[in-house]
Amino acid sequence: MSPFALRLLLVATATVNAFVVVPSKPTTVRLSATVEKKTTAATEFNLNEYIMDKLPHVEKALDESLASDIPQTARIVEAMKYSLMAGGKRIRPVLCLAACEMFDENFHKAMPAAVALEMIHTMSLIHDDLPALDNDDLRRGKPTNHVVYGEDVAILAGDALLAQSFLHVAENCNDQPPERVLDVIRRLGHAFGPKGLAGGQMMDLECEGKPTGEVSLDDLRWIHTHKTAVLLEVAVASGAILGGASAADVERLEKFALNVGLAFQVADDILDVTQSTEELGKTAGKDENTDKTTYPKLLGLDGARAEAERLIQEAKKSLEPYGDKAVTLLALADFIIDRKN
Repeated sequence: MSPFALRLLLVATATVNAFVVVPSKPTTVRLSATVEKKTTAATEFNLNEYIMDKLPHVEKALDESLASDIPQTARIVEAMKYSLMAGGKRIRPVLCLAACEMFDENFHKAMPAAVALEMIHTMSLIHDDLPALDNDDLRRGKPTNHVVYGEDVAILAGDALLAQSFLHVAENCNDQPPERVLDVIRRLGHAFGPKGLAGGQMMDLECEGKPTGEVSLDDLRWIHTHKTAVLLEVAVASGAILGGASAADVERLEKFALNVGLAFQVADDILDVTQSTEELGKTAGKDENTDKTTYPKLLGLDGARAEAERLIQEAKKSLEPYGDKAVTLLALADFIIDRKN
């Protein structure tokens, strides 16, 4: 058996359970002192139950978002769908729907944005895994897109997913005021541009291989504010906007998501050095092998864990005005730093 085949076999069991990785027991969300005065007690919330309720809707919408109606597009749509439907935690869509529900109980209003966000995220994974960037052959416990379809098709599949994300929002928000739809599309565009995911990735590449002393904590925060946190920001902002939130509400949720997004990256960096390939469903130790600047590299493991906790507490402060309405987002914030893959 080849080394690659052996690695696929080893991750198989982890993949079965990787789709939902939150605890089945109810999560006790301890709100801040200010909020607890309004609620009189900590709120018990079953995050697993919430995600299990939302995931079938998300998966159905994702599956229906791509189809080939002519033979000429069959191959590229197959490649797009291979990565889009490869599973994963679906954190961005769930954040989007949860933010919408804070202002409108009909979460389906935000589903087009949730699908678009997962398309953009999937595009970024396809391109990140290419030999020119991270050169990885495993993603979500499966061979990466370019391993299956070739680099040429993988590049085109990523490009097509990005374009399709904007089209999907434009064509499926017919029940929304045009200004809301335009705002969401504008934010999606910003999230991927030079002051978004692409810019963060660019600086990440420029810092790769530099001695630790030449890359500051501020540099690292800039990278991941724009590479990682920006998609979580646009997730909650889009959901809130399509749910009818005010500008002030959107701003509070964006502050929450910025800190959660940075905490997400800190947790990712920690997992890369503490978990195995089988547990992660992707190659472990990749950051160290490529000499990337990470939070554990700059702060040490204990310092990185403390930074993740600090960021989550800052995030939660932004949601104090909402009390129990924010319980889902609060639980998701805790999950992000407690997860194992």
